[in-house]
Amino acid sequence: MVARRWKVLGGVVALALAIPVIAQQAPESLLPPGFGDPVTDTPPPAQQGQSPQQSSSLIQPIPSLDLAAPVDSEGNNAAAAMSEEELAAERAKYDFPDSAKRLLTRIGPLTPESGGFAANAFGSTQGKFLMALMRESRAPFASRWASILMRRALLSGTDTPGDVDGADWVAERAWLLLRMGEADAARMMIQSVDADKYTPRLYAIAMQTYLATADPAGLCPLSDGALRTSREPGWVMSRAFCASFSGDQGSASGALNQAQRDKVARGIDYRLAEKVVGAGNNARRSVKVEWDGVDNLTAWRFGLATATNVEIPDTLYATVGPHVRAWEARASVLPVPRRRVGVETAARLGVFSSAALVGYYSELAGDAASPADFQDRADALRTAYSGANPSDRLDAMRTIWTVDNAAGADYVGLIAVARAAAALPVMQASSEDMAHLIAAMLTAGYDRSAIRWSNAVSGDSNAQDAWALLAVGAPSNVVDMSANRVSAYVTAAGPRKGQMLVAGLAALNRLSAADAGQAAQSAGVSLAAQSRWSRAIGAAAQRGERATVAILAGVGLQVADWGKVPPEHVFHIVAALHRVGLDPEARMIAAEAITRS
Repeated sequence: MVARRWKVLGGVVALALAIPVIAQQAPESLLPPGFGDPVTDTPPPAQQGQSPQQSSSLIQPIPSLDLAAPVDSEGNNAAAAMSEEELAAERAKYDFPDSAKRLLTRIGPLTPESGGFAANAFGSTQGKFLMALMRESRAPFASRWASILMRRALLSGTDTPGDVDGADWVAERAWLLLRMGEADAARMMIQSVDADKYTPRLYAIAMQTYLATADPAGLCPLSDGALRTSREPGWVMSRAFCASFSGDQGSASGALNQAQRDKVARGIDYRLAEKVVGAGNNARRSVKVEWDGVDNLTAWRFGLATATNVEIPDTLYATVGPHVRAWEARASVLPVPRRRVGVETAARLGVFSSAALVGYYSELAGDAASPADFQDRADALRTAYSGANPSDRLDAMRTIWTVDNAAGADYVGLIAVARAAAALPVMQASSEDMAHLIAAMLTAGYDRSAIRWSNAVSGDSNAQDAWALLAVGAPSNVVDMSANRVSAYVTAAGPRKGQMLVAGLAALNRLSAADAGQAAQSAGVSLAAQSRWSRAIGAAAQRGERATVAILAGVGLQVADWGKVPPEHVFHIVAALHRVGLDPEARMIAAEAITRS
């Protein structure tokens, strides 16, 4: 019976839950036009850059969800547990003819032509090894740019390693994307597999994915298949709201009542399911959700609350990682002002581009419920992009990136003004402003626009940070990189920034072997591969495996902030990326290390 409901889901869900469809589209590019293209040593003209997760009885907590064990005792494919008759009935639910079914030998929406990696980008590396890396990695990662790179690798249409099941391979990629905050990208991955080929692992990740995207209706086509091998309460509860979405309120109420009698869900988890059922077609339920006594946020609670526009207290967001805020950022069903923390988190993590951040700010500025304290920022942002003269635009940018009573600049502020900085003509500016302008450009990959400032930086002996950013971030050598200049920076900037500079320059081969060795010794940076990880990423680079290198780069950045990233990790990551031809990403990570240290 459930199988006959899907034809009406589209209209019902669109009206009842206003679920976004962004995941059906190609992933947004986070890179500006021309980023990564071959460059010459000639700086571009001045105008370039103007036109860029009550108990584990329902859904386990975020982010410590344990999905390492298969749902069934043997870890077998779900189809293997079915009789021939059951399998035939399952296949009959889908309209795809055999010729239209997708293979599991190469999976991923991105191609080299659309910004993805080549099919052989994981090379000969064993799939079980790669899946273990993905499963055990603690995401989100410290680096915005490493996350952008990993997103490309995970979404690329790469060959499935021969030692793993294709659906399980997709599941691990989607699970890592979720933990990175990339909810829509994760949905794109799980939707790359036909439902009759799902494994227990992929069913489990699909549950998490559709909850992360606040799309409970997405579970409905999978519900019957999942319940053949799993009694996971979330799938049991899906019977109720899937019936409601199709207008069968009698079946929905019966499923809810049975779940309540069986104690499948209780408390807030049951009330949220009631709320979703109440949003279905012809529903007559009015449900009030109270968060009193709830002490943690789960994927179930996030997904159902967000889908029905139930506000989640900030105290509960504090019980999960920042990736959940990034899930919130893309939930268009929520009021615009409520998504601000999520959007800014998503930008910092690399989930949202500079353009997406600015677009959100523009939307927020025009919202009647926009907070009063945002209007000054909105005015400054407007001036930064369209001020009458360059001086006014720079003053406005400075307002946006300045953090009261704090050293350095607000990283989200830098991302917000990236395109404005790229469009600003070279002008008289303080050494600090030049550093922030260049850092802003490099947050979004405007490396060619940044090199327009090379002469101004070279002529200002106080522009230490600006010089360092160009030394590692420019697509060609546009500033003095002598041993004396490097030594002077290490002395002036302090050990942390100095170590990051030396690591970046040495990895990019912008110092001679002798100068690199001496600078590394003076700064206290070891360039030797002394750990299993550093040897692994070096070996992957030697084999030319771009996607393997990208995954291992994330493994080397499993901390919450740059203050805990060892400079040696930056060296090995940048060097490996440089070696496999991902020089633009290598340079942006090197520059980010200086900016955020």
